[in-house]
Amino acid sequence: MLQNKKFYPWLVVGLLWIVALLNYLDRQMLSTMQQSIGLTIPAIQDPANFGRLMAIFLWIYGCVSPVSGAIADKLNRKWLIVGSLGVWSAVTSFMSLCTSYESIYALRAVMGVSEALYIPAGLSLIADYFTGRGRSLAIGIHMTGLYTGQALGGFGATVAALFSWQDTFKWFGIAGIIYAVILILFLKEKRSNQDQYSKELLGNETNKNISKVEKFNSLSILKGFGIIFSNVAFWVILFFFASSSLPGWSTKNWLPTLFVENLNLIPAIAGPASTISIAVASFLGVMIGGPISDKWVKKDLKGRIYTSSIGLGMMIPSLILIGLGHNAVTTIAVCLFFGIGYGMFDANTMPILCQFVPSRLRASAYGVLNMTGVFAGALVTQILGEWALEGNLGLGFAYMSVIIGIAIILQLTILKPTTDNCEEITTTSVDNVKMEIEI
Repeated sequence: MLQNKKFYPWLVVGLLWIVALLNYLDRQMLSTMQQSIGLTIPAIQDPANFGRLMAIFLWIYGCVSPVSGAIADKLNRKWLIVGSLGVWSAVTSFMSLCTSYESIYALRAVMGVSEALYIPAGLSLIADYFTGRGRSLAIGIHMTGLYTGQALGGFGATVAALFSWQDTFKWFGIAGIIYAVILILFLKEKRSNQDQYSKELLGNETNKNISKVEKFNSLSILKGFGIIFSNVAFWVILFFFASSSLPGWSTKNWLPTLFVENLNLIPAIAGPASTISIAVASFLGVMIGGPISDKWVKKDLKGRIYTSSIGLGMMIPSLILIGLGHNAVTTIAVCLFFGIGYGMFDANTMPILCQFVPSRLRASAYGVLNMTGVFAGALVTQILGEWALEGNLGLGFAYMSVIIGIAIILQLTILKPTTDNCEEITTTSVDNVKMEIEI
């Protein structure tokens, strides 16, 4: 069987890399085609209407993320990923038929639901295929699919100019549906092997231990979240993930504007210079941070945490210099430094989560991270908008370095992993779950 081949885990990464690319590509295209669509649907040219159109996706995506993670922990992730890709691709294709603002708004809302189902399921599936060796690199390579999709989404307007915005949505949507069929043929779930490993971990000598495993695996969604939120380490991970989301979303939404204001670049140059520099550097950060983390953790269980902290540490001076810099060459060089740090951090978030959260709850936990990150991004985007009106946009970027510094301190002092792969169950956690059930 293909699944038993040694290379298959990396094939899973490759298969899901394309899904990640489509995930960001399909959502990003709309933002670049406002003017083209506005010729057919004039209401979209109104900045307020367009803002609501972009916001509805983020709010629904954020709210659904924890639920999507919980669903991924309960259902077959292969079919969840296939269904998610199929639905958002169909939605993308249906957008080509829209003739009113209301119809494209409704489809954008549906896209928020369907796209939210992917990330927790995809990352937890990769984490289960890489139970230690190569985990950070595998997760990091997958994340570069998101970077690539975001970058390619910026060319939506170019494709629309060559053909039409309707054809752009139609054919990218059809491509996603075709790829969903390919996933049906080649993507395999991993869960059953882990269930067996859980029983082996506890020992099969007593029916009592097996009963505990079964009880843990049949937990309700609410009890699962209860276990997650009772974990102090998870709150630390949640804080540093949210902290990194602040500059992450800020660079996506406001860095082109900052380049225009501080560097006196024209928008046509400021946009690509800001997005491409960070995307390329983040890719390099993943390729650097992933292998370092995977090797370091063999010598020290905090190796992934140290690698992540180094990445976050690189972001501190970068944010200060990006916010206060006025030299184009220097600032773009600093953006490259920021991107490398962000990639090193991004490659290790899920692997660190795997050190503290059991496999059966990882998708739920990452869903909460995803929700918090999106909401933090929405909040900082609005705050920076107000600062921009007062001419203090660069200062806002610099101040985010303080929050990153706090996150590093908490990360290094509180997170103390005892394993690189928190398994399905341990005797202690089973007893705790039993107490919750009895209560």
